[in-house]
Amino acid sequence: MKFDRNYTLDEISQLIHCEYVGENNFPVNGMNEIHVVEPGDIVFVDHPKYYDKALESAATVILINKKVDCPEGKALLISDDPFRDFNKLSSHFKPFESSKDAIASTAKVGEGTILQPNVVLGNHVTIGNNCIIHSNVVLYDHTVVGNNVIIHAGTIVGADAFYFKNRPEGFDKLLSVGNVVIEDHVEIGASCTIDKGVTGSTTIGTGTKIDNLIQVGHDTIVGKKCLIASQTAIAGCAVIEDEVTIWGQVGVVSGVRIGKGAVILAKAGVSKDLVGGKTYFGVPCEDIRKKFKEIAAIKALPDIIKKVNNIS
Repeated sequence: MKFDRNYTLDEISQLIHCEYVGENNFPVNGMNEIHVVEPGDIVFVDHPKYYDKALESAATVILINKKVDCPEGKALLISDDPFRDFNKLSSHFKPFESSKDAIASTAKVGEGTILQPNVVLGNHVTIGNNCIIHSNVVLYDHTVVGNNVIIHAGTIVGADAFYFKNRPEGFDKLLSVGNVVIEDHVEIGASCTIDKGVTGSTTIGTGTKIDNLIQVGHDTIVGKKCLIASQTAIAGCAVIEDEVTIWGQVGVVSGVRIGKGAVILAKAGVSKDLVGGKTYFGVPCEDIRKKFKEIAAIKALPDIIKKVNNIS
């Protein structure tokens, strides 16, 4: 998320009432999660395990819960609770806007686009030309839809990320202030849910087709011309490259990358990065040839055990 103007380190520190390490006028122009940070961004870290990753990231301002050596060309915001203060900044720079009408006055709808009954368009939603948005679709604030897109009934685009910090008093929610971007010629089936990014965008690439009853988590990037079949669940921050086919009831864990042209067969569990151009199967999924050899070996075990027992 980029701010409306450049701020100084001193200005940001005053918003969250914390100390800082760096020049008073050190420039700050945005905030993001670690996988999408750019120079000028704030990133937060609250566990020593991830200090180095945050300090070595592209972010130039690190919101951290311990005073450490500051890398050259960067600055630190020292907070007793970076998670809380990241939320404070989110609320300040992108506060929640309530909606009074089913179609917000700030929503923009392109020529030739059809909105069926009971569609809800949040604040600052943008829809391109020649789209069909079927009944009971909800597009949350700041959703961007391209041209020639079809979204079927009951689909929800832009709900909050499923992202919580476990505290003694209960789960503390990380605020979601990103959005969803749906590019041209995408079709999304009925009763799907696509969550917005925490500070960036969840993206569905041009020409991708999504079946019914599919969950796409926050900040996930789905590439161009992908096919995703029913009941697939994709966790947050995954990257699915172009022309990937995912069959029904596949589960994809957070943060993995699936290479271009990969095929994931039904009911597979994706728990690690997958090289493109191959077919995968199983839980955890493996190259289909390897997995079928394992299955064949397991089926042969009873006969092997009988032979061993007869020998003995």
